[in-house]
Amino acid sequence: DVQLLESGGGSVQAGGSLRLSCAASGATYGLKMMAWFRQAPGKGRDWVATIKPGDGGADTNSADSVKGRFIIYHDNAKNTLFLQMNSLKPEDPAIYYCAASTVDYVSTAWRRSNAYNYWGQGTQVPVSS
Repeated sequence: DVQLLESGGGSVQAGGSLRLSCAASGATYGLKMMAWFRQAPGKGRDWVATIKPGDGGADTNSADSVKGRFIIYHDNAKNTLFLQMNSLKPEDPAIYYCAASTVDYVSTAWRRSNAYNYWGQGTQVPVSS
């Protein structure tokens, strides 16, 4: 089993930066993909970005809405996933969730929430304008 614990959420002004962390524990050796999703109030859960930790962190992709502003990366030694969020916009507030998968899906499946079998509890990121 795998446990995911997010941290780093908090209020930030539009234009500011914030870094989220997701510490993975348990059977992390079996993880093939890790990702961030977000869910704004009254909306569905949207994919933000995915990384394949086993590829040295080089294999990543992100949603168009955050591309060029958010960076996903993974520290293998610490078993921790990060999301560096820059140039935050008023439309970025949401609960941000860390997710992980033991299946190595093709990149076209990365944005599907059902591709991930482990989830964190979420961390709140409100952005004030």
